[in-house]
Amino acid sequence: MLKPIKLASKNFLSSLDTSHEEFLHILELAKNFKNKGLNIKPNKKVLGLIFDKSSTRTRVSFQVAMSRLGGTTVDLNPTTSQIGRGEPIRDTARVLSRYCDVLAIRTFKQTDLEEYAKWSSKPVINALTDLEHPCQALADFMTIKEEFLDFKDVVLTFIGDGNNVANSLILCGALLGVEVRIACPKGYEPNSLLIDKAYEIYKNKNLLKITNDPNTAVLGSNVLYTDVWSSMGEENQKDEKEKVFNGFTIDSDLVSKADKEAIILHCLPAYRSKEITDEIFESHKSRIFDQAENRLHAQQALLSCIL
Repeated sequence: MLKPIKLASKNFLSSLDTSHEEFLHILELAKNFKNKGLNIKPNKKVLGLIFDKSSTRTRVSFQVAMSRLGGTTVDLNPTTSQIGRGEPIRDTARVLSRYCDVLAIRTFKQTDLEEYAKWSSKPVINALTDLEHPCQALADFMTIKEEFLDFKDVVLTFIGDGNNVANSLILCGALLGVEVRIACPKGYEPNSLLIDKAYEIYKNKNLLKITNDPNTAVLGSNVLYTDVWSSMGEENQKDEKEKVFNGFTIDSDLVSKADKEAIILHCLPAYRSKEITDEIFESHKSRIFDQAENRLHAQQALLSCIL
């Protein structure tokens, strides 16, 4: 029976905290969990959730994943704990390390996440920061693998803001050797430091393309992916961004330029008629709800490799 292999890195702060082999191992575990081929319960462990940002899928999928592993979850809401009253991260991390076996943190700054990891004696998981969303990327590539069986010759095109999701797709693409194209308006490109890191990993530098033209980016693509144009904390930029992102909507015209067997992904929540049309969201090409379900299985696999 397939068994979880302990990750070399204690923490999962970034997609780059896994190797190529570890990433594929997590996906294989996730597949087995989904098919009910695994029943692993690592002795009543406790997951602490620290969420500075709103969440539906991340929160629920982590709670259910931990429950299925035979563990429990403590939800630490900043508005009802000392975290929201300014207690230093180093104090919170050291205390929670004595109560919990692993911490999943959803916050704004990547540096805050790194501060938790510095002071915590237990593993820390990135449940989303402004820089990366590595747990989402695990589910994304699990969904792609389910559809195409492997990653050979797969072309993934992300259309929209070069945000945390785009950053993680780039890094995972580099790990797996998948061609990733990012199409975004000028000034909204992904993080340049992460792009440089990805180029260092890619054996073929031509597999990563950053462009401002969605029409060229989608040509022959197997996977079309989008996300909201205004992330959490950017609500005041909503009107401005909607003007700038005009032409970056995944609609029937863009989809017609992709591979005829292309699938559609969206990490949700979706604003239909903005980044994606209702027609495409509900089309037979959509794997959006499979992708959302796979958050649960991927995180169950990740937790089993960390605990």
